[in-house]
Amino acid sequence: MDDLARLAALYGVATTYQPAEDVTVRVPESTVAAVLRHLGADTGTPESLRARLAGVEHEAAYRLLPRVLVWWAGSKAPVELGVLPPGTLLRLEPEQGGPGGAEEAAGAAELWPEGAGEPPLGVHRVHAEAPDGRTATATLIVAPDRAPAAPERAHGLLVQLYSLLSERSWGMGDLGDLAELASWAGRVQGAGFIQVNPLHAAVTGTPTDPSPYRPSSRRFPDPVHLRIEDVAEYADCPERAALAELAEAGALLRREVLEKGALIDRDAVWALKRSALELLYAVPRSPEREAAYGNFRAEQGAELDRHAAWCAAHAGDDPETGAGFHRWLVWLTDIQLTAAQQAAKEAGMAVGIVHDLAVGVHPEGSDASGPPHYAKGVSVGAPPDAFNARGQDWGLPPWRPDRLAETGYEPFRALLRGVFRYAGALRIDHVMGLFRLWWIPEGTPPAEGAYVAYDGEAMLALLVLEAHRAGALVIGEDLGTVQPGVRQALARRGVLGTSVLWFERDWAGDGEPLEPARWRADCLATATTHDLPPTAAKLAGSHVELRDRLGLLTRPLERERAEDAADTARWLDVLEDLGLDTKGEEAAVRALYGFLLRTPARLVGVWLPDAVGDRRPQNLPGTWDQYPNWRLPLADAEGRPLTLEALAASPRANALLSAVRTGAGTRTAPPGARVV
Repeated sequence: MDDLARLAALYGVATTYQPAEDVTVRVPESTVAAVLRHLGADTGTPESLRARLAGVEHEAAYRLLPRVLVWWAGSKAPVELGVLPPGTLLRLEPEQGGPGGAEEAAGAAELWPEGAGEPPLGVHRVHAEAPDGRTATATLIVAPDRAPAAPERAHGLLVQLYSLLSERSWGMGDLGDLAELASWAGRVQGAGFIQVNPLHAAVTGTPTDPSPYRPSSRRFPDPVHLRIEDVAEYADCPERAALAELAEAGALLRREVLEKGALIDRDAVWALKRSALELLYAVPRSPEREAAYGNFRAEQGAELDRHAAWCAAHAGDDPETGAGFHRWLVWLTDIQLTAAQQAAKEAGMAVGIVHDLAVGVHPEGSDASGPPHYAKGVSVGAPPDAFNARGQDWGLPPWRPDRLAETGYEPFRALLRGVFRYAGALRIDHVMGLFRLWWIPEGTPPAEGAYVAYDGEAMLALLVLEAHRAGALVIGEDLGTVQPGVRQALARRGVLGTSVLWFERDWAGDGEPLEPARWRADCLATATTHDLPPTAAKLAGSHVELRDRLGLLTRPLERERAEDAADTARWLDVLEDLGLDTKGEEAAVRALYGFLLRTPARLVGVWLPDAVGDRRPQNLPGTWDQYPNWRLPLADAEGRPLTLEALAASPRANALLSAVRTGAGTRTAPPGARVV
């Protein structure tokens, strides 16, 4: 192994990757060197490379402890504690208390005997001092053996919140709509959860990047989702006429979308809401509200202040008063997010709101502008695969694994604590990123990137620990290329996977659709996702026609049509063999969800557009301005936008959801339940 490969191995940078089991691709040396530079390793000359290699190898050989240790509750102590030199002094500094007393031990077994004295759950510090004078300090993560367990069976809805407008919305779906959808779905349809798109803070500016998967901050939510009328100060605001005028402008935006076919205009919505919120910010808060706000500020600490200052600067606000305004907006959004989860639980949902954690952040956003936890000059993506021969560049800067370890993973912990505050479950987008990410140096084609390893054991332990503290489930989006052993590691710790019907096949055998009994139980099963065609489009083949119109096909149209039609026909044959009715589009959609209910999957998710026959994808990968990604309202089979109230009254939606409820064996609707 040459010097560059040895150094890359020490930094967790892969020099090869396997797109298929029997195929190995070598990463260009220029990519390996560039990635190492972004990790702080000087490889510019042979001399600097050798010097860096010698330094890192020396540190690895003589360091007493790694920076991070993981202790799964009920298991043996980390092996690294058991192989310390005899006579090493160890001191435990608990997360919730002062330092513990020093004890002399010949390794961990004497300090923490097996079956007794296990540290409490939490993130602690361990200090070690060897007889030869070497010292080390490590972060010790003590996590439950598994994340909270999922229900035996629950069904729910998958929705892009912005797309679901009610008769009270100001041009896009809001948190009041989410609470009302949860109340209706829980009480009337017996749903156990509502999964939403990421509600992270977006990058300010006009136009705003509409993608919820490229946010400014994953740590804090976006106030564009606020329902203005639900802010407590609304009732006491003296500027009633001004508020009424803004509400009417919001109603006009809503009518433009619902009646005239306009796209959702997030920037226009925010302009109106910001004006209204500025009026409400001037209203004196009650002593109780002021105390609650003070507690929130103290709890969120310096990171909230930094994010608010960033928002003020990028909005062109006064640094001091603007930061206070944006800090207040985060608090309001937190309140309404919490209220939505409360509404879901009060409606009888076993899980409630499932929030979505995006895989990364915008390179110019609030998170990336903070402490140097992110690598500069590099972005995250995916290597070439069967669906994208050129690879993918998502334009998201990756966390530096070395910086995370140095901080005891505090940025990741803070992120999880923030989102779990109001979540019944958390979906982790591209959950494989806990273990490795595909790094693409600036100026390098996506196909010539390299995998960089993360301490998956530590990140998984923190995820399980914070989920346990919140009493929330964890769902991993594990679609696409998955490193061997990752799905097994996630399942062992109670993290559910994601199974999409069209992809569940016997890939190790004949490639035929996987029969229901062979599906995994610990997963969220669904027919489609926001990145795939709605089920009605798949059945009709209209998604192929759409991609052809946009010039996205890489093969002749007739061949694409034929292969897609054959795939759909094979699935319909499977449904009919199971005795499911597939005659007509609505029946076929119900049959596909009926198939999902015959699997052992603990969670079954209904893509909300499937309930009303909407054929338009919310996002079409590979497009930017050619298609209105993330800006389409929910619509019926004819493309007519629907309100939340119309959804609740839709015979087609109620027929599908009733069939799913019956098939899932869940409770029936209580009398009088309705959307208000």
